[in-house]
Amino acid sequence: MQTMKATLVAAIGVVALIFCLLPGSAEESGGRLALTVTIDGAIGPASASYVKEALAKASERHAEIVLLRMNTPGGLNSSMREIIADVLASPVPVIGYVAPSGAHAASAGTYILYATHIAVMAPGTNIGAATPVQIGGPLPGLPSGEPEKGAKDRKDGDQKSEPKDAMTAKATNDAVAFIRSLAELRNRNAEWAEKAVREAATLSANGALEAHAIDLVARDQADLLRQLDGRVVEVAGGKTQRLATKDAVVEVIDPGWISRFLAVITDPNVAFILLMVGIYGLIFEFMSPGAVAPGVVGAICLMIGLYALNLLPINYAGLALMLIGIVLLTIEAFNPTVVIGLGGIIAFVLGALMLFRVEAPGYHLSWWVIGVTAAVFIGFALVVLGSLRRIRKAPERVGAQAMRGLPAKVLDWNGNEGHVFTHGERWQARGAETFKPGETVEVASVVELTLLIRRAPARTGEGGTS
Repeated sequence: MQTMKATLVAAIGVVALIFCLLPGSAEESGGRLALTVTIDGAIGPASASYVKEALAKASERHAEIVLLRMNTPGGLNSSMREIIADVLASPVPVIGYVAPSGAHAASAGTYILYATHIAVMAPGTNIGAATPVQIGGPLPGLPSGEPEKGAKDRKDGDQKSEPKDAMTAKATNDAVAFIRSLAELRNRNAEWAEKAVREAATLSANGALEAHAIDLVARDQADLLRQLDGRVVEVAGGKTQRLATKDAVVEVIDPGWISRFLAVITDPNVAFILLMVGIYGLIFEFMSPGAVAPGVVGAICLMIGLYALNLLPINYAGLALMLIGIVLLTIEAFNPTVVIGLGGIIAFVLGALMLFRVEAPGYHLSWWVIGVTAAVFIGFALVVLGSLRRIRKAPERVGAQAMRGLPAKVLDWNGNEGHVFTHGERWQARGAETFKPGETVEVASVVELTLLIRRAPARTGEGGTS
């Protein structure tokens, strides 16, 4: 008995020891926590939602730092500003890290890196090219092909490429003021930041460190945590914090389902397809009332598509042109004229091209999507047009003519007359033969309100001998 008790106590002790030795979370072990957030690709509503959720989680868990890894060509201005606002308001220090080697933080990524508390780059990475780009316009600040009037009269030191139109100048100056304010807030090189906006300048990791555009160059995550240890940063509210990251526990935060859902639907091509499926579904529902499925699917897709377009910088003139094109193609299907159909196709394609206001990286419509959608609309119009032509060419059948040849089911029969069911109604019928209830016959003619019926002809393959 004593041996069993000793064995049980020893087993409990071993289990307890194993649990003590198992690695736990930073909160359970009393260590520091470093949460990692990764932006890989174009910056949009999904990225903004992801960063917001991660920073909120970091604040709740009292993390030491949030490591924001970036490899992005840029993205939407609205989403970039949302991310920067969340970074500036974060009580947890945000470390911007352009990694791995070969990555870049261009355009919107440069602004976000400047907004982080400590900016870091891995060797072999680059930042810059932060010029705002709009559809149909030249790169603001870049020299044009021809010199402006009066350029020859300027001194060499005064020659400076300026944006041609007022809207481009306003966008460029606003971007310059914004990135300079971030540079002054984080005590970084404001002159190079302005150059990155006006002249699309870029820097390598070592060049950025020498120009004081970033704070550190780190080979990998372990090297980064080692260099961060002991640094003092100022977080939201003017509080200073000394970082203790040497032995921090690193934990990766994956995007939530909302961020993943937004990443799918805010792709311009997906949003465009959802919009088209929604419109098609409603058209089919109106053409065949009671089908239910096309209407339900169409309504859901249309609402999701409109919600996605609401999150993206769309051109409402382009959307209006698309809708006009769809209306014209629908009219063409029911009232065939070449002019209306051609006008609908032109309006639809032009509207699709104009739909998005800015040409941000990763946020433009594919020519394939536009072409396939236009082809589907044309095919739909042609199918309906062919059906209408066949109907018009067919001989008119109304009244008694429309009843001839219809199948009918015998309800009751007595002698040479009885009642049959056809065309959804109960009819009085007469015939030269005797029929049995339930038998299927054929309508030969109509005399006043009485059907003249005959035995239905045998189908091909039925009866006969082999």
